[in-house]
Amino acid sequence: MRVLVTGGSGYVGSHAVRELTAAGHEALIYDNLSTGHPSLSDGYQLIEGDIGDDIRLGRALASVDAVMHFAASAYVGESVLNPRKYFRNNVEAALKMLDAVLASKVRVLIFSSTCAIYGVPRELPICESSPKDPINPYGATKLFFEHALAAYSVSHGLRSVSLRYFNAAGAHASGTIGELHVPETHLIPLALQAALGVAPPLKIFGNNLDTPDGTCVRDFIHVSDLGEAHVLALEYLAGGGETISLNLGTGIGTSVASLIAAVGTISNHEVPHTYTDPRPGDPPVLYADPGLAQKLLGWKAKRDLPEILRSAWNWESKLKTAGYQLR
Repeated sequence: MRVLVTGGSGYVGSHAVRELTAAGHEALIYDNLSTGHPSLSDGYQLIEGDIGDDIRLGRALASVDAVMHFAASAYVGESVLNPRKYFRNNVEAALKMLDAVLASKVRVLIFSSTCAIYGVPRELPICESSPKDPINPYGATKLFFEHALAAYSVSHGLRSVSLRYFNAAGAHASGTIGELHVPETHLIPLALQAALGVAPPLKIFGNNLDTPDGTCVRDFIHVSDLGEAHVLALEYLAGGGETISLNLGTGIGTSVASLIAAVGTISNHEVPHTYTDPRPGDPPVLYADPGLAQKLLGWKAKRDLPEILRSAWNWESKLKTAGYQLR
């Protein structure tokens, strides 16, 4: 299949593009490069454009069979401070994109969603039927779009799979792509950069939470495992699958304190760190029940935390050697 990948020059999108190619599909990247990087699209056709540009997007949609939608604003803390940006990008522009899809022949869409739709979980592990009560605008906008997809499936026959990621991490095994956020806000690259001495001490948000060691607990999943899930979701829909939402995680919760210790072991460097207050909109514990994705897609995370950290360490070390010029 030929697939239009919105946000394909970003972190998760660029890894999904590689997995599409590896599975024999063709990817066409569509990205406005506001947060994406051309270097992550090297070797692929890239159309620079905004998802709210119905004319340019419509031309791109004319030549594809399906859409993978990654283009979005995606920082929890920023969404609390600037919700207007999130509703504009993740709802208003995304609905314009859906209008363009409906005006085309495409009726298959994979959506990059998030575990942030659940808010503070009332039960663990989190399954797809768990209550959806987002506590930040980022999660609220992603849940809104899931609702839109469900409605459009009934009214317009647009079948979709919404993939609710837990904490994406790691880098491609080839060493050619990895996390490139400016500024960087994700825990693992910040910990590795602190260990490398190219960033300030890692700031840990909270050390007296209601968790075993007082720090947040998260489900870290390798970004290439996420990419593989997107391909399986595409093939599920191509085989006649119905609209569904699925959790993508390992089912294993790792505390921030445990993660820092593991980073120290993998890197053989101490991770300088300090503690500060918990962030608004940040649940203490999140980890997935990924059983439904395994049942419907035959998908299961293959890469464990040490492999995640080794791949991320290799990538960050490469960036340091290159003087972080790719950023």
